[in-house]
Amino acid sequence: MVGVATKVLSTVNTPYGADLSARQLAAKILDPASVNANDASVFAFFSEVSEELQKQFIASMGIDEGRVRSIAAQFAAKAGYPLPLST
Repeated sequence: MVGVATKVLSTVNTPYGADLSARQLAAKILDPASVNANDASVFAFFSEVSEELQKQFIASMGIDEGRVRSIAAQFAAKAGYPLPLST
């Protein structure tokens, strides 16, 4: 899990000056409030992390992919274009 989490967190934290842990990011990608807040870290997860790495992160964190896909679909609707997990 460390390799996957490190890759994901370097993508979502560094450009936005965030300092999320893997657990914090996992909670955010499940939380509808992230959509309403236009959370840049969560959007970066869905738009800048490869689909395969997203799936590996979700599996390693033991979170429900269906719920994550629902949040991805909401971000895709706001962005106006599809995101890998939004379908």
